[in-house]
Amino acid sequence: MKFKILTLFPEMFPGPLAHSISGKALSKKLFEIEVINIRDFSDNKSNSVDEKPFGGGAGMIIKPDVMQNALDYATKDNIKNKKIIFLSPGGQTVNTDVVNKLVTFDELVIICGRYEGIDERFLKYNAIEEYSIGDFILSGGEIPSIILIDTCVRLIPEVLGNKNSLKFESFQNHLLEYPQYTKPSNWKGLSVPDVLLSGNHKKISDWRLIKSIEKTKNVRPDLYKLYCKKNKGEK
Repeated sequence: MKFKILTLFPEMFPGPLAHSISGKALSKKLFEIEVINIRDFSDNKSNSVDEKPFGGGAGMIIKPDVMQNALDYATKDNIKNKKIIFLSPGGQTVNTDVVNKLVTFDELVIICGRYEGIDERFLKYNAIEEYSIGDFILSGGEIPSIILIDTCVRLIPEVLGNKNSLKFESFQNHLLEYPQYTKPSNWKGLSVPDVLLSGNHKKISDWRLIKSIEKTKNVRPDLYKLYCKKNKGEK
């Protein structure tokens, strides 16, 4: 899978993606990153890419012609199975279902917003979908893009060493992950639940499911409702 990133701050990449699990996958070429500097497509001597918004208001807006030139360059190879997205607070919230769909594409073109945003005409003209990583504001789309790429990379075959790692992670099947414990079995007077030391895999599996359901119900009632809907009668 290839990720193309349109940004005003190319020096932010690969950043954290060059380390740990994603870093190893990148070095093995299990995925690729191409960073495209939007400023390279400015048509003026000062290399400016933004203008004041029509109608007044704070901040600056990235110009549609500059963005179109950058996007045309990014998509010149005519990859058919690709998706173009814009990361902004006003988009659809990214969740596990969204990520599962995004990783089905051979190429994901990610546009990182800055300032007060991008001219709406550019987004409409190219039928670009907007996505958000949450209901809060960041300085730009670069950090969200790193987060999105990292979570996509984990789903690429051969990236994770243990095939069961994804199966039991939080949000799979709309449940948060169960509590985890390791050595020592007693720490500061706190003991590991006996069932985890029993060696009975059926009891351990049942305990983990119960704890996942309990945690989801208490912490994320919205996810718990989805879980109950998918697993009717199991509460």
